Amino acid sequence: MRILYGVQGTGNGHISRARALNKYLSEFGIDVDYIFSGREREKYFDMEEFGDWRCYKGLTFLHEAGELKIFRTLKNAKLRQLWRDINSLELEAYDLIITDFEPITAWAARRKGKACVGVGHQYAFCHNVPRRGDDFVGNKIMALFAPTKVSLGLHWYHFDQPILPPIVDIDHGDVSLEANKILVYLGFESSEDVIKLLQPFSDYRFCYYGAFDEQQQLGHITLKPLSREGFKHDLASSCGVICNAGFELSSEAIQLGKKLLIKPLMGQLEQLSNAKAMEELELAMTMDILDPKITGEWLNSFTAKHVEYPNVARAIASWIKNKGWERPGSRSELVESLWGEVDGHGAAIFDTNPLPPLTNLARA
Repeated sequence: MRILYGVQGTGNGHISRARALNKYLSEFGIDVDYIFSGREREKYFDMEEFGDWRCYKGLTFLHEAGELKIFRTLKNAKLRQLWRDINSLELEAYDLIITDFEPITAWAARRKGKACVGVGHQYAFCHNVPRRGDDFVGNKIMALFAPTKVSLGLHWYHFDQPILPPIVDIDHGDVSLEANKILVYLGFESSEDVIKLLQPFSDYRFCYYGAFDEQQQLGHITLKPLSREGFKHDLASSCGVICNAGFELSSEAIQLGKKLLIKPLMGQLEQLSNAKAMEELELAMTMDILDPKITGEWLNSFTAKHVEYPNVARAIASWIKNKGWERPGSRSELVESLWGEVDGHGAAIFDTNPLPPLTNLARA
């Protein structure tokens, strides 16, 4: 089997999912070619495992000071180039197209009638999950950005919908915890504003990852350039995480039992909805602005929940190997099987705010 796998490159979470799936697709002997879009090629790092991967401009969402800028995004979009890339993409050699919210592969598959499966958190929003920030533009972006007929949406809880648990790829699971160490990754915020937020809390040690040229020490705050290996180690050894409301990092933190403080990207439906879901599930505290009062309360009093999710990446790779997208009812079987590995379908984990068991899945 040969697959073309498109990955939205604007967020490292999409790439983390691709890394996890790549491991098992390779294990099953599936030949995969990768396309990444959404950022310049030189801004990707640690990409060796993806072989001779291709890079396209795609679509990039612009943001400033923690807020999505829709009109600047539309003004900056190179739609003619996007259309040329979609129409020129050769798909004849592939048995299946996978897209993790990557528009070129998704739209090329749709135009050329190729089988395409969407895998990612955004596809959970095809179903009835917690939402915040609903508006016409946000809903249209979610529906039309990278559409597929078959999708495997991922979320922290099933909400009685045909969606899967998160793909979590944990490294450094045996690393010892370091007292009062907090990992910080707020890529949508101004670094000056983040440093100002952290400065009063000198009883804690903050490892702040961002677009820094080199490591720098500012008292109890360590500024660190992006590094996959270093980031994974600091995540495993930290007691808590302060981050934007992306899906993958939050999922890793939950699996590791880290306390979470979430600041969503304002104006972005997915991140606002993630923050709402976190609150409903009592998995994190949230703040709409970089709020020192909420930060202090979280540091001093919030207690983490630890959720053990199954190996979703391997299950999806097996489903793909067995051409699950062609078999009616196979998605529901996959959903039920994976949630069945979470104790009581999550009821025991989320007992402080009980949600319904998995009972009403459409056979799809």
